[in-house]
Amino acid sequence: MPSIFELVTSQSIVAYWEELAQDREPYLGDELFPARKKLGLKLDWIKGSKGLPVVLKPSAFDAAAVPRERIGFDKLTSQMPFFKESTYIDEELRQELNMVLETGNQAYIDSVMNRVFNDETNLLEGAAAQRERIRMQALTTGMLAIAANGQNYNYDYGMPESHKVTAGTSWSDPTANIVDDIRTWMDLIEDDTGVRPTRSVLSRKTWNYLLHNEVIKKSIFVMSNGQATLNDAALRSYLDEQLGMSFAIYNKRYKDEKGVVHKYMPDDTLVAMPEGALGNSWFGTTPEESDLMGGNAANVSITDTGVAVTTMRKTDPVNVETKVSQIFLPSFEQIDHIFIADVIA
Repeated sequence: MPSIFELVTSQSIVAYWEELAQDREPYLGDELFPARKKLGLKLDWIKGSKGLPVVLKPSAFDAAAVPRERIGFDKLTSQMPFFKESTYIDEELRQELNMVLETGNQAYIDSVMNRVFNDETNLLEGAAAQRERIRMQALTTGMLAIAANGQNYNYDYGMPESHKVTAGTSWSDPTANIVDDIRTWMDLIEDDTGVRPTRSVLSRKTWNYLLHNEVIKKSIFVMSNGQATLNDAALRSYLDEQLGMSFAIYNKRYKDEKGVVHKYMPDDTLVAMPEGALGNSWFGTTPEESDLMGGNAANVSITDTGVAVTTMRKTDPVNVETKVSQIFLPSFEQIDHIFIADVIA
């Protein structure tokens, strides 16, 4: 009969998690900030300024070339924050597992083990939610502020203040000229950087401002000779035609360390960006990966590029402790090419 130590291992937890992940809808941040891994805790990246090309200087024949200074780039360095939590199999579930192991009924054993793994993977869900909170906070503010468990991390990605814009008339006002606002902000980014935003993200509440806007309704009504019904599809088509911009409604939520529910994408905010990745989701090497893998002190497996799952035997009481840890921070190389709009004046 297998023991609890043989059944609850980091490998089995990771296998269960990765099987579930095949059917899980990915976070928006996974697309905008693809995952990458590095050694250590330091994160360095180069942030370009403006992005406009500078013309080559004319020169006389037979003259030495004039060296061009490397201007307009900042090297940003930060220490990546460390996150970890652990959990135990509770006494009641452990006793139930012991009893079903004695029966030898594999279907019953699998059912109880699924409950065990569901509890264990809550930590992996939390690690993924933390990564998304960090990425979306960077995307919607240009900064990060993480404070919990006696730790405080603050990061400023150096976003140009002129790219943080505010609507002249609140979009909650049905007479606001929303399309003109967006076009003006798109022009601002293109004038500053040579790159025009082509996609945006907003919450359902903010999207509804567009859906209920009288100026947009009248324009669609005229363009369709009174045949159109304004719904999500019609609005998307109209905005694509008028602005060349796609809109993603992102309404996922999470609970913070105090149990308070938040949206990853705050209401009354629009973020617009160009095509392609905006940066990278960087994972550092956790102490569990660098010091415990391959040893006998604990059982360690890696999932989600750089998340360490560690299982450790406990002898009094007899149990298995599962720990999930990650060192994580996104880079944001394309921050100059986005705008963040507060749509309530």
